[in-house]
Amino acid sequence: MSTVVLHNVVSLDGYVAQLDDDPGPLFDWYFNGDRPLSAQDMSDPEPGGLRISQTSYDYVHPMWDSIGSTVIGRHLFDITNGWEGKPPAGDHVVVVSHRPKPGGWHPEASYHFVDDVAAAIATARELAGDRTVAVAAGDVGGQALALGLVDEVAMDVAPVVLGTGKPFFGPVDGQHLLEDPHVVIQGDRVLHLRFKVRR
Repeated sequence: MSTVVLHNVVSLDGYVAQLDDDPGPLFDWYFNGDRPLSAQDMSDPEPGGLRISQTSYDYVHPMWDSIGSTVIGRHLFDITNGWEGKPPAGDHVVVVSHRPKPGGWHPEASYHFVDDVAAAIATARELAGDRTVAVAAGDVGGQALALGLVDEVAMDVAPVVLGTGKPFFGPVDGQHLLEDPHVVIQGDRVLHLRFKVRR
């Protein structure tokens, strides 16, 4: 059975982007290393693409490679235009939205529009098989955590204080206990952390 991982880059004060959706310096570590990294083809990245430190590569590459499907909210889909039908990692994307897929939008793409978070996670698990389901942080990720559907929380913590912005867990209510981190990796301008959700 697949593992559901809530994942995102995050600031020290818990934000995944500024209020205007700009990640600002949160993604700087994706461009400060010597090792090319591409979500679509790790061995032959596009010119000017991602270049991270070897330490981060050794963590990020197998993590991205393990992803079978990704769950995102409609807002992320809209601001990225669904990455033009090419999932950033894995083979499938499940979009939580009360609106259907835009008419004529990349009919060949394995993008599924579901109007309920629990149903979206179930769909993503079915599509992923034994591979990982990645859930984007923010409102949808926070809802999935609150529903008890998240197995692990993965954070790439950038040494940045944004002051305000879009919170990692969205407007989640109540306490949710996590285990001590079982992954702690110091990269260049990023700290990779991974926690199992306490049941």
